[in-house]
Amino acid sequence: MASQLQFNLVPERRVWTVSELTARIRELLTAAFQGLWVEGEISNFRDAQSGHLYFTLKDEKAQVRCVCFRNIAHRLKFRPEDGLKVRVRGSISVYESRGEYQVYVENIEPAGLGALQLAFEQLKKRLETEGLFHPERKRPLPLLPLRIGVITSPQAAALRDILRILRRRFPNVRVLIYPVRVQGEGAAQEIAEALRYFSAAAAGAHGVDVVILARGGGSLEDLWAFNEEIVARAIAASLVPIVSAVGHETDFTIADFVADVRASTPSHAAELVLQTRQAFDQQIAQFRVSMAERLKFLLVHRRNQLHELLQDRAFQRAEELVREYRQRADELSLRLADGLRSKIAMLRERFTEARAHIASVDLRARLSAMHQRSERSADNLRARFERLLAAKKQILEKLVLQIEERGPLRILERGYAIVYDAAGQVIRSFDQVAPGSEVSVRLSRGRIIADVKRTEPT
Repeated sequence: MASQLQFNLVPERRVWTVSELTARIRELLTAAFQGLWVEGEISNFRDAQSGHLYFTLKDEKAQVRCVCFRNIAHRLKFRPEDGLKVRVRGSISVYESRGEYQVYVENIEPAGLGALQLAFEQLKKRLETEGLFHPERKRPLPLLPLRIGVITSPQAAALRDILRILRRRFPNVRVLIYPVRVQGEGAAQEIAEALRYFSAAAAGAHGVDVVILARGGGSLEDLWAFNEEIVARAIAASLVPIVSAVGHETDFTIADFVADVRASTPSHAAELVLQTRQAFDQQIAQFRVSMAERLKFLLVHRRNQLHELLQDRAFQRAEELVREYRQRADELSLRLADGLRSKIAMLRERFTEARAHIASVDLRARLSAMHQRSERSADNLRARFERLLAAKKQILEKLVLQIEERGPLRILERGYAIVYDAAGQVIRSFDQVAPGSEVSVRLSRGRIIADVKRTEPT
């Protein structure tokens, strides 16, 4: 009884399938590891076409696979890359197709630098490599702009500072304000759209000569709209010079590096764009003095060059050649005049001789002789034609007689006849007609219609 009871307590063996085991492990891991933070170095980073991010997080002794889906990846402020040390928050589960556990990432933060600062450095490096910061592509500001565009928030103190300085310096200058949000979600898109508007209108009636992109100071997060790539690309593509006036003097944004001119403050931007009347007059005076000195220098330099050319042996030789060619031209002109006179005299003499010869000839006598010759020729041709016509007439008469002698009618006069069948065909053989058929007999004079009684071969 005891042995029987002991046998019944032995547990029944359970056999798991691979799918069941993997699913059970996934349930245990998912329940046990939610919202955990893992720190490590990124390796084997891969940005899939679907937008999902795949990478391995490793340290000196171990590694774990990670996946960051597209809806999470597009919210990241920086771009993950190999060798970057990060902190990852997420949950652990099992990828059942391969039986591997991996971290499903919900957020990534760089270890050391903040996410925004890292994103700033990454974009700055990439745009600098493309050449967007090169001084060669920077455009100078117009000397005296007539229309100035301002992109900023209409409630910002920066706008009031800019307008105050512009009105004080040149009250008649036109200012076009494009209101945008300068921070928060969607601010970068509005700023880029404003930049594209002024660039597209550059050649039209609403075009401006220069654009001020302005915002007051703030933290890195507050100024982040001016660090977005879409804003940097719009500044680089602008057909109008851009002055970046974002933050305070110590604040630097990507827009500052790409813009044609960076101003330390919005007020400084207004001062750069529009000089004071006194400064403008001074600059004009400096230009006038500089131009006068430059013209004076050029005149002295050209005078010295001319003097050197006059003293040069080649220039003197050129004068000698000119004199020599002038003398040769005079000689050729004289020879040409003598030749023309001789030619004219010869032609005049030949004309006189020809006129005398024409006068000595009686044209009427020549015309009368020619008329008589033509009449004689016509008579000869007429006589030859009449003789030829008579000969041809005799030949024709002979041919007619021959035809009449040899014609079928002459044969019929000798007692012969021609027999035709009912169809009008000439009968040449007895088998062409049958007894009882009608035939027609052609005689020398008249025709006989008869019926065939019989036919016989000859």
